[in-house]
Amino acid sequence: MGRKDRMEKVLRREFDPAALEIIDESAAHRGHAGYREGGETHYRVRIRAVSLGGLSRVERQRRIYRSLSAEFSSGLHALSLDADGLGP
Repeated sequence: MGRKDRMEKVLRREFDPAALEIIDESAAHRGHAGYREGGETHYRVRIRAVSLGGLSRVERQRRIYRSLSAEFSSGLHALSLDADGLGP
């Protein structure tokens, strides 16, 4: 299972999102800090979830980063987030 699939599994389990999009943007970062041959280092994540509702932008980001800590420990270098909560 690749990083994108692992990230999707974790984010779906932790946040039960109504919408989730994960894009590997590693190729666009070739030659930059954190890039490794083979990619899977830089991602863009768009997530919409009721469980993120009522949280500040910073708290939403903290929760998502915390949920993906194992990925950061194993080579994920950068995550661009577009995270929003949905009302009840």
